Amino acid sequence: MGSDDSRTPPPSRRSMLHRMGAGLAAAPVALAAGPAGAQQASPALPPGVQPRPGGVRDPRNSYPRPPFATQQQPRPGLASRMNPRPDHGERSYVGSGRLAGRRALITGGDSGIGRAAAIAYAREGADVAIGYLPAEEEDAREVVQLIRAAGRKAVALPGDIRDEAFCRRMVEEAVRGLGGLDILVNNAGYQQAQASLQDITTEQLDATFKTNVYAMFWITQAALRHLPPGATIINTASVTAYDPPEGLVDYAATKAAIINFTQSVAKQLGPQGIRVNAVAPGPYWTPLQPSGGQDPAKLPQFGADTPLGRPGQPVEIAPLYVLLASDESGFTSGDVFGSTGGSPAG
Repeated sequence: MGSDDSRTPPPSRRSMLHRMGAGLAAAPVALAAGPAGAQQASPALPPGVQPRPGGVRDPRNSYPRPPFATQQQPRPGLASRMNPRPDHGERSYVGSGRLAGRRALITGGDSGIGRAAAIAYAREGADVAIGYLPAEEEDAREVVQLIRAAGRKAVALPGDIRDEAFCRRMVEEAVRGLGGLDILVNNAGYQQAQASLQDITTEQLDATFKTNVYAMFWITQAALRHLPPGATIINTASVTAYDPPEGLVDYAATKAAIINFTQSVAKQLGPQGIRVNAVAPGPYWTPLQPSGGQDPAKLPQFGADTPLGRPGQPVEIAPLYVLLASDESGFTSGDVFGSTGGSPAG
């Protein structure tokens, strides 16, 4: 259930650039304090973490490029069975205490972008609860071990967020397990590619909207009674919200709804001191892709048509989630941040 986008981003639109420009004003300094910058200040690395080599890296060749091996998995898919295996920062992300003492709940925290955020949050000093499907237990156990290896508390919350009762119970269990809640990341997503509108069944439509939209409402509603001033909500949207592809009609519609939700709720919660933002990724290499999110015939070339010539790896977007959860982005709310491999979202 780790969420991400599924295709190459479209050309920029002025309205999106306006929002991104306002939100990113503080980003260059904040992002510089992320994994690479933190290594110099934190010589004691977590167990198993390897320091990155010095100097600049060519982003075109920093991670695997297409073509990829032909592969399919049953839904919901596991990161441990992908080829190549995604990089979530397990051996590279080094924190610097930017989220010390915070308590975070991340849905879809077992793999993909949610897993990368969970690892980064723990290494930045936060205790982390992750929601995930029971079928994703293998990946989730690895994340729990990584959080605990960083010296932080980990809370595992298996269940199906299409069920309203579970959503509300998950929040309460996260609060009990963590001792409170300061960060909510609505990240879990459902995506099923279909060549024709006629192929989208009512069952698929329900699964897509309940996972991507209904659950976000239910979880956020349940969390609000626990979030103090200074808390943050981060929603995972998608570049497809701005340029919906022909094969992801229902998915793209939900991602547009997430952006609208983000901006509306940011207006409601700003007076309470709670910030709400969204991240709109481009193509990222996660289990969502080989488990139905992509046409299997197109998967070997996934991300090849981005300007950087490859899909993103989850570790590359984790610093955005750290930035938006930290005090460094204290004046950023109601904004949408892209991470697209070279083509601006909007």
